[in-house]
Amino acid sequence: MVKDKKKSFHEVTIQDVARLAGVSPTSVSNVLNGRLERMGKETVERIQRAIKQLGYTPSLVARQLKTGYVPIIGLIVPSVANPFWGAFASAAEETALRHGFRVLLCNSERNLTREQSYAEDMWAQGIRAIIFGSSSLSLTHLFSLVERGLHTITFDRHTQPDDSFDIDSVSIDNMLAGRLATEHLLALGHRRIGLLSGPIRTVSRIDRLRGYRAALAEAGIAVDPRLIWEAAPDSSFGDIEGAVLSRIGARELLSLEHPPSAIIGINDLYALGAYAGVHDMRLSIPSACSIVGFDDIMFAEIAQPPLTTIRQPLQEMLRVAVERLIERLEHANDAGDMVHHSFTPELIVRGSTAPILT
Repeated sequence: MVKDKKKSFHEVTIQDVARLAGVSPTSVSNVLNGRLERMGKETVERIQRAIKQLGYTPSLVARQLKTGYVPIIGLIVPSVANPFWGAFASAAEETALRHGFRVLLCNSERNLTREQSYAEDMWAQGIRAIIFGSSSLSLTHLFSLVERGLHTITFDRHTQPDDSFDIDSVSIDNMLAGRLATEHLLALGHRRIGLLSGPIRTVSRIDRLRGYRAALAEAGIAVDPRLIWEAAPDSSFGDIEGAVLSRIGARELLSLEHPPSAIIGINDLYALGAYAGVHDMRLSIPSACSIVGFDDIMFAEIAQPPLTTIRQPLQEMLRVAVERLIERLEHANDAGDMVHHSFTPELIVRGSTAPILT
């Protein structure tokens, strides 16, 4: 009697899967790499059953020897303590999986030395494509990796005058986002509008501040530097402790002799932290202080009151970013020039903003 014995992980090949499913090895490869457009549903399911039955797992080492890279996209973000970056990673993973890739996530805390170290580790593991979410002013720390052939795309960043090499990027128009938030409050009659942020040393934060200033200037309102609360320069960027910092900042702004009637948080964590600061002052939202954030994280809609915010089209942005990197991996010599993909931010009006009481 012949025993129906599964082959061990190291013994099973793509040919074994193809034989059991009654298809060609090419068809199995198409399923493994997410190329399903021209395949019938029944064929795909038959191949998937064969893969499961045999316990087949593609060898990343073999894949790297054949292509020069492993099918993994690196993600280096500031910190998933901010739910925005968790949603960012989830959106990237969704597209990557459809194309037969996986993702590897690291938190840099916007520390460029740590960011470079993670990128070097990924390179050593055969990863040749990384999305960077830090929006840093300088990319000098990545230069040697890019020279070696690392494919990169930056998020929430556009080309800067001091960049020493070209790089693909994906971002909303952050200056427009800052304008939208400020113009919304101006339209409600607010004239003293505060802004809360950690150190303003990233491209996205600088652009949002520029949009805030531009909207005030167009309304004929002089910018009052006392209304721009920025965490101490020697503090971190506030990705982990943003809500705590903004709670302190909101209290300080509302303690001014002429306090703001509205506050903009540099992101939703800062905006939600401002809620706590307003409540600490025994004031209410939005009657005493309107609040606007950026990003539209999952907690924005369920906050009390729900948070008015600027939404980034995250799913579409990460789809473009991941597919661009895969295009560069698979067509390294024919992927065209470096491109900045700019998306339009959207104002989402909820209950945290209201006309100023006169």
